[in-house]
Amino acid sequence: MDSRELHGKWEQLRGIVQEFWGELTGSDLDYIAGERHRLVGKLEEKYGMSREEAERKVDEIADRL
Repeated sequence: MDSRELHGKWEQLRGIVQEFWGELTGSDLDYIAGERHRLVGKLEEKYGMSREEAERKVDEIADRL
């Protein structure tokens, strides 16, 4: 799923993202607003992931959808 698709489907995906990464708050999800780079950044910040790991995790979730 590319950034454009993520942004377009964000309201549908928002709940799924929060299920996978429960430490993301409603404010975090509002900030992310479907922007892939923001989601990756929040995963780095909240979970201490490397950028590569966060990108891989986002890709894994996107592939499942």
